[in-house]
Amino acid sequence: MKEIYAMRRANGDWFALDGHGRLRVPLFHSSHDAMMARLRNFGMQLFKPVALDARLLREIAPGVPGSDVDFCMVNDPFASLSRGSQAEHAELALLIDEGRPVRQTGRASPSHGPLKELPGVNA
Repeated sequence: MKEIYAMRRANGDWFALDGHGRLRVPLFHSSHDAMMARLRNFGMQLFKPVALDARLLREIAPGVPGSDVDFCMVNDPFASLSRGSQAEHAELALLIDEGRPVRQTGRASPSHGPLKELPGVNA
């Protein structure tokens, strides 16, 4: 299956942007792409790429109607993170290998610039 990466801090916080009142979690096709995007975005310096599995995807956004978390797939790590194409939760769940072991748990409460706390995540 295809691996998809999101950015996470050592304390379990997920990187998310404020996108017009909604949280926007940028996703990357490879850990290399995520690291290249991190070089251009100062707010990501304390985050590292983590391959998502089904459990981590549900941790970020449970996939319930009315959730205020969006995902965006960043195709060009050198472009603005706001240029990513929107990815639906159901699409991501199909792409992610559900058999991968879960490595970490945590909460999302970014602390730099436009980052916001992701709701519904256990601390």
